[in-house]
Amino acid sequence: MLAICCVSVFIVGMDSSILNVALPSIRQAFGGSISGAQWTLDAYTLTLASFLMLSASTADRIGRRKVFQTGLVVFTIGSLLCSIAPTLETLTVFRALQAVGGSMLNPVAMSIITNTFTEPAERARAIGVWGGVVGVSVAAGPLIGGALVEFVGWRSVFWVNVPIGIAAFVLAKLHVPESRAAHARRFDPAGQILVIGTVFLLTFGIIEAPGSGWGSPQTLLSLLGSAVCLVALVVVERRRVEPLIDVRFFKAPPFAGATAIALLMYTAQGGFLIANTLYLQDVRGFSPLEAGLAILPMPLLQALCGPISGRVVGRYGPRRSLVIGSIGSISAGLLAAVPADLPTGPRMLLCYGLMGFGLGWMNAAITTTAVSGMPNAQAGVAASIVSTMRQTGVTFGVAIIGSVIATHVTVLAPGPGFTAAYRISWAIIVTCGTLVFCIGLLTTGRWAQRAVYRQVHKHPLEKMWHP
Repeated sequence: MLAICCVSVFIVGMDSSILNVALPSIRQAFGGSISGAQWTLDAYTLTLASFLMLSASTADRIGRRKVFQTGLVVFTIGSLLCSIAPTLETLTVFRALQAVGGSMLNPVAMSIITNTFTEPAERARAIGVWGGVVGVSVAAGPLIGGALVEFVGWRSVFWVNVPIGIAAFVLAKLHVPESRAAHARRFDPAGQILVIGTVFLLTFGIIEAPGSGWGSPQTLLSLLGSAVCLVALVVVERRRVEPLIDVRFFKAPPFAGATAIALLMYTAQGGFLIANTLYLQDVRGFSPLEAGLAILPMPLLQALCGPISGRVVGRYGPRRSLVIGSIGSISAGLLAAVPADLPTGPRMLLCYGLMGFGLGWMNAAITTTAVSGMPNAQAGVAASIVSTMRQTGVTFGVAIIGSVIATHVTVLAPGPGFTAAYRISWAIIVTCGTLVFCIGLLTTGRWAQRAVYRQVHKHPLEKMWHP
């Protein structure tokens, strides 16, 4: 069961990054701009982030295996359509369809895991394996994509999903039992619309700002609209008996910290991937395969550190893993950004390795922190919120760092413009790592534990969330 869940998560995570190394080939094939290429990435992660919680609540209501298998079908069909897309615009639309299917896989897989492995240490180890796969899937995308683009063509990056999707569908039917939540939440259309509005308007404003101008009415209205949607979301959800996002979850410091850390770390990862795949191919002149191989230290160390982190979290709690992971990403950013020249050779590979080391230590700690204070019936909901933050982070990372690069350069080539943009990108990654370090220490210490204890005894969670 764990293997099936991990396979589904792998293809979803891989497709959030596999297109990075194919971007130059896609831009050449369709004659697209940097912002147009960004949308092929963000259409996927944005849709994924927007529908994760809806998919989780639907699975609780009608059956987890049923939604899981439906997601595999939609994801596979979307992949086929992407492989035959005739224009950049249709590719973007099909990527969104693909993500709708993907949104039915991640939170449902986590819900199955958290309700199967109920003993805390065992659950932490299972989440460690799952978290390692999540991290490796995103980081392995450029390597797998690079090989496919170089030897077959960019359309082949979507073909690889088809046999995996079919196999996972059959195995899920054979080995994953059907299950539902004892208390399924009601559908919350207002919350869903406001979540989509908040994430989409913010992403749209950031991506389009380099072209339209940061002070243009389009950019300002998009950012203002996102803020209005966010405020309205909090107001509306507080008044609902069974909201899409229960804002009372955030009264628990560990959960609030886990969501913030997930957002920050995946902003760093999404930005890292777009900045370095563009750097390696358009500035250094690497082929797609060479670019994927250059980034290989990152997924290798993520794969190694994920299960180790799961065991450390299961034995000692998440605090140590969060500190180690944040120090790794901070070190990577400082090593890349502080020297005046662009990193090459051993220094570049060391930067990538440190980044993978830091991210590998994070996943198990984030998810375990988020679900540790929750009753089993709400663990899937909590995990889906954190998964939403992960995908939102990747979306923001691509949007923010892609906009930094588009603002500084008009043609991707070596020069002071790209050097400045590259160093700013790594500075953003260092900032994210520093914030993670501070938030991790604050929300996993004794103060946070006392706050959770008081909250549980004042309002027992089962009663608070099941009026």
